Amino acid sequence: MANSKRDLFRSRRMRVRSKLRKMADGRPRLSVHRSSKNISVQVIDDAQGKTLASASTLEKDFGLVGKNNIEAAAKIGSAIAERAKAAGVEAVYFDRGGFLFHGKVKALADAAREGGLKF
Repeated sequence: MANSKRDLFRSRRMRVRSKLRKMADGRPRLSVHRSSKNISVQVIDDAQGKTLASASTLEKDFGLVGKNNIEAAAKIGSAIAERAKAAGVEAVYFDRGGFLFHGKVKALADAAREGGLKF
C-alpha cells in the first residue's frame, strides 16, 4: 500500500531537519510552519532550547489573521528579519520542515534575506 500524505510529510521533515543539524555550526534555526489558513516562523536556538524571535499571521498587528498567501508570507519574512536582528541574530539556517521550497515558503525566505538574515 502506498504511503499516506502525512507519512510522506513526516519523513521529508525529518530528512530535511537531520541534514540541517549536521551543517548548523551553532547557528539558530529559522523554522517555518504553514497551515491552510496561517503561516508562522520562529528563530530557535536548539542549544539552549529557546525561541529567540517569532512572527505569525495570527498576530493582530499585521492585520493578516486567516490569510495564507504569498503577500502575507513576504510580510512575515520581513518581520522575522527585523525581530531576529533586534535579538542579535545575523545568520540562521532555514528549516522548511516538510514543506516544499516554492510559493509561500520561498516568498518568506526571500523577504527574510532582503531583511538582512543570512542563510
